Amino acid sequence: MKVISYNLRKHRAIGELTEIVQRHSPDVLCLQECDDRALPEFIGDLHLSDATARNRLGLAVYHRNGQYTVQRTKAFELKRSLYDRVAKPAHERLIAVRLRDEEHDREFVVASFHAAPLTALNSLRRKQIHAALAEMQLMGPGLPVLMVGDYNYPVFKAGLSDKITASGYDLTLSDSRTYTRYKVFRGHFDLATSVGLSIESVVTLPRGSSDHLPILVTSSYSDAAAPSRAAEAS
Repeated sequence: MKVISYNLRKHRAIGELTEIVQRHSPDVLCLQECDDRALPEFIGDLHLSDATARNRLGLAVYHRNGQYTVQRTKAFELKRSLYDRVAKPAHERLIAVRLRDEEHDREFVVASFHAAPLTALNSLRRKQIHAALAEMQLMGPGLPVLMVGDYNYPVFKAGLSDKITASGYDLTLSDSRTYTRYKVFRGHFDLATSVGLSIESVVTLPRGSSDHLPILVTSSYSDAAAPSRAAEAS
């Protein structure tokens, strides 16, 4: 299974998606910072699974039409930062889709995630991540889970990885950095968190008009069972 995650930088990179889908043939496409009112129903052979409806910086998930069937979708509000309360860029920072893989007779949950901005503390983002994982388990207890997106986590990723691993999940970084807008804040911002899947590779794709670079996650089903709930955030 191939999943692409891309932060469109306030919808600026929307015109690049058709070429990206044609070139890399993903099964699922997860978007952040899109205009959810201006999304096409199809991008290539990918169909819009669902999108947020109240966000200025929206989220969306597309799936390969015919191979996957949508069982359930849900957008979630997560703990807000001060910036969220004042500027209100995003009421919902997670959109999750439960899909049925018709070819392999399996179900899994995939999600597009956008953490609080860099003005917030890492501790808040950790709470958002743990809450997001817990919400996805409620959507499909024991199912494989893949959450991709903009984690906005510039430093101390080893500590984040330890906490996610303690929750029973894996955190995977891409092969090269995904954010290059500022000299101070640059590195791996776009990440993948998973359980019940073997992550074969996470590749950073060429840069477009966004300040984020897309990532391509290639995975396969494993025999690992998902934890019953996410561990408490520290």
